[in-house]
Amino acid sequence: MIKVLENPFYYLDNFQLVLNWIGERYDDLLADDERVFIHSFPTLPQTARALFVRMVMRKGELFRASKLSYAEIGNSMAAAAPLAEQGWIETDPVLTLDQLFDLLQKPEIGRLFQLSPQEKTLRKAEQLEALRPRHEGAHRFSAWYPDAGDQVYHIVTQPLCDRLRLIFFGNYHQDWTEFVLSDLGIYQYEKVAFSPAARGFRTRHDIDNYLQLHQCRERFQAGEAVADMLADLPPCPPDNEWLHSRRDRLLFQFAQQLEKQQDWAAAHALYADCTYPGARARAIRVLEKDGRHEAAYALLQTAWTQPESEAERLQLLRMAPRLARSLGHAKPAAAAPIQPERIDLSLPPPDEPSYVELVVRDHLTRDDAPVYYVENALINSLFGLLCWDAVFSAIPGAFFHPFHRGPADLHSADFQRRRAPQFAACLAQLDDGSYRDTISRNFEAKYGIQSPFVFWEALDEQLLALALDCIPPRHLRHAFERMLQDVKANRSGFPDLIQFWPAERRYAMIEVKGPGDRLQDSQQRWIDYCAAHDMPVAVCYLQWAQ
Repeated sequence: MIKVLENPFYYLDNFQLVLNWIGERYDDLLADDERVFIHSFPTLPQTARALFVRMVMRKGELFRASKLSYAEIGNSMAAAAPLAEQGWIETDPVLTLDQLFDLLQKPEIGRLFQLSPQEKTLRKAEQLEALRPRHEGAHRFSAWYPDAGDQVYHIVTQPLCDRLRLIFFGNYHQDWTEFVLSDLGIYQYEKVAFSPAARGFRTRHDIDNYLQLHQCRERFQAGEAVADMLADLPPCPPDNEWLHSRRDRLLFQFAQQLEKQQDWAAAHALYADCTYPGARARAIRVLEKDGRHEAAYALLQTAWTQPESEAERLQLLRMAPRLARSLGHAKPAAAAPIQPERIDLSLPPPDEPSYVELVVRDHLTRDDAPVYYVENALINSLFGLLCWDAVFSAIPGAFFHPFHRGPADLHSADFQRRRAPQFAACLAQLDDGSYRDTISRNFEAKYGIQSPFVFWEALDEQLLALALDCIPPRHLRHAFERMLQDVKANRSGFPDLIQFWPAERRYAMIEVKGPGDRLQDSQQRWIDYCAAHDMPVAVCYLQWAQ
């Protein structure tokens, strides 16, 4: 049995680790208040520091002392005193009625406010609505609730701590629970060497730009008008591809919103100024919707000379005939599609609800030809195990803290290029046969470690052995090379099932479509690619027998 978190101050040690990490690696980028906080924090009593971290790790910025009950800390009011002296928390803050309600229990509301018999039966949110017109303004907690026998704390430095968390993780979606999950052994992370250049933020301007982008994103999600946010959008960072891609993604979302509002000109302007995948195809479509067919067709012709991806190429193929027809041009000659093998099945409905993929799997599987439901898991995992060293190469800006599930630039356009020698060395093993040993060795040595490619829960030794015995290395190379062309788009869309014939050392991939279902674009692209490279693939169409 795992012994977990035997140190009652484990969370405080983890927080101090973050401060030490930032102080050692980012001191030249820190603002004065951040640097002062990092230097001052260790000087406070242990219980004060522990209480502060407990509050920082919880949701919100307002806390009642009576709710901060921790055995290792003891009296929370005593522990809070040094924090108040530092100015990191405010005691007895001024609260609006809404803030007060967040802190009160429903019986307390009944004691504090004069409620009619009917209002007493309402839900807490409804009571708040009823009381708002009668209690305008804000007051200190002690004025709202003089007999509480309690204290309220406001963490004044919460925004500063959020900035430090951002500097450490390089994002806002990871938080302090990463440490706990790691301590518990729930998540394991690859250990990567961190060079002095391994920083997500290279200048203070990078940090400020990220914060500005984050604020714009929050305003956008809150429904604010796009035009109001564009003025506050930071400029493109000239030398930080990671931040540039985040800005482009937000710009793409702005353009999508304008397109929904049928503001064609504004949407086109944003798409045209954006390098996010798919932006150029949307720009063509917006021009078409705006009736600017000649401009749309000209942009399509430019895009056709060098499509950014297979996804864009497929979109251009769909738009070209329509645009050509609108301009009176001859219809472009359509390339004959490559037809995969087709399997038609008519089976009785299962007694219990089940996925159609599992119904087909169970129908097709035989003792000498087992079928597995793998979808994106198998080929991704084989790639991840073979190319483990390349994926986790310690190149500048890829890893900058100990809790990366994968490289920060995983979806960047130059992901493969920045690691070209490492990937070439990994794929070369498919030519000399050493790939089998590498995949098997990494399966054993890295088992359970977070990876953007390896689906540990979907793998076992039997499936791995069948895959290595039955899938030719040249087919693996074809699949891996396509994944590296566009990691974000090509990690998905693989056929649902794979069938092995171990005695014949062969396999086939099978995409399953139930009644009324059709192939998605990503699935069609993989099927076309497999068929073009003589990789056995079939589409199974299932109908329920009447």
